Amino acid sequence: MENEYEKEADVKSTLITGGAGFIGANYVRRRLQSGDSKVVVLDALTYAGNGASLEGLDDERLTFVHGDIRDSDLVERLLREWECDCVIHFAAESHVDRSISGPDAFIQTNVNGTHALLLAAKRVWLAGEGRPHRFHHVSTDEVYGTLGPGDHPFRETNQYEPNSPYSASKAGSDHLVRAYHHTYGLEVTTTNCSNNYGPYQFPEKLIPLMIVNILLGRNLPVYGDGMQIRDWLYVDDHCAAIDLALERGVSGEVYNIGGDNERPNIEIVKRICEAVEVRFAKDDELKSRFPEGPISRGGAAEDLITYVEDRPGHDRRYAIDFSKAKRDLGYEPTWDFDQGLAATIDWYLQMEPWWRAVMDGTYRDWLELNYAGRSGRG
Repeated sequence: MENEYEKEADVKSTLITGGAGFIGANYVRRRLQSGDSKVVVLDALTYAGNGASLEGLDDERLTFVHGDIRDSDLVERLLREWECDCVIHFAAESHVDRSISGPDAFIQTNVNGTHALLLAAKRVWLAGEGRPHRFHHVSTDEVYGTLGPGDHPFRETNQYEPNSPYSASKAGSDHLVRAYHHTYGLEVTTTNCSNNYGPYQFPEKLIPLMIVNILLGRNLPVYGDGMQIRDWLYVDDHCAAIDLALERGVSGEVYNIGGDNERPNIEIVKRICEAVEVRFAKDDELKSRFPEGPISRGGAAEDLITYVEDRPGHDRRYAIDFSKAKRDLGYEPTWDFDQGLAATIDWYLQMEPWWRAVMDGTYRDWLELNYAGRSGRG
């Protein structure tokens, strides 16, 4: 089936769910900078959604709605009122550790929320003779489970084998999107991406957590032996891949999006330590801004590394085979890891007010719940 949705042809408005979150905010910024279409952001502003991530954008083309994706009537009203012909669905509970301690929210948001969106899209877009549209679903490589050291990276044809409540809830949402295409004819595409990093990422994920903790002189918690391998994807490359899926993707198809950058977690942590130390050596002002950190006191960032008990069901390796996206969409990552990591560290150094504002009591309580009493392995 050909791509019946043409992004550049008579685009009215795009509804972006979770547009105040990490990847969503980066995509909204890209979308507004690259064209003249209108964007409606629907975000519940839970702990990882931050309205400040959208500050400074074009108010005439951006409309923000504080609401829940589970409210199907609200979604339907927005699709009709703003004449949206495209939904890009980022909104999700996305942190594995949180899903282990509290899985209910993941089922509610990721499964029920996705279903509510699909119901609204079906009512609006498939009524009567229907009209050109696209529902793009953003998912994760974690739905495929884990890989052994010599296993081929995940292909789109891999069997789903989710191992955490988070990945199971995302697998459920993937299946719902597929079902609405095959059963009702909804025009959909799905991208399953590897670990993203970059600006506006909430500091509970590995890279921003390590950056911020080095600056504040806090422990750098590393699960188990730190040899869990992930494929790291700079967020700008992911956003570009989504645009390609909208422009060239075939309805009903799934495209894996990776960064071609497999590295163990402990290597990532040590690279961050080294890179932050280089910044301090070049800029004496950083020592006065962050006197709590070990670098300001003549120590080494790596001294903060603390090995903690591994989390239950921790997948050992993820890796993405994006050959289908390369062949069919023309996708290829443009940011190498050194470049992306440098840009990310510089952003967090420059945007101290942003990350300090999001590190509220809820975040500190979560860190205490997950890491307290689990150290002592190194």
